[in-house]
Amino acid sequence: MQKIILDTNFLLIPGTFKLDIFEEIKKIASFNYTLFIVDKTVDELNSIINEKNTKSKDKMNAKIALQLITNKKIQKIHSKDHYVDNIILKKADKDTIVATSDRDLKRRLRKKGIRIINLRKKQYLTLEQ
Repeated sequence: MQKIILDTNFLLIPGTFKLDIFEEIKKIASFNYTLFIVDKTVDELNSIINEKNTKSKDKMNAKIALQLITNKKIQKIHSKDHYVDNIILKKADKDTIVATSDRDLKRRLRKKGIRIINLRKKQYLTLEQ
């Protein structure tokens, strides 16, 4: 069973680009998997919603992401660390795929040999091998 960890920015894709990331993951994942988020992801989304200087469309996208976490019953990885990227890097192993749009995180994951799910052309997802 593969673990797919969804990064915070990846959860903003459905609201931003009107793309069903869960259907797209089904298309590219021809294996059994379980979806996870880091517990601090919820904190990051809430801070986007509560930040005064955040654009209203970004707040709406964060609310959509929180709804998806609940509706899709995505499991949480708990950690004492405060930075989602650091937690993902620590928890990712050979049986883990990370879904992210974060350029720096992707570079660090590739160094570690972790597979990545990417957004391509704002229309579909790809799984790097």
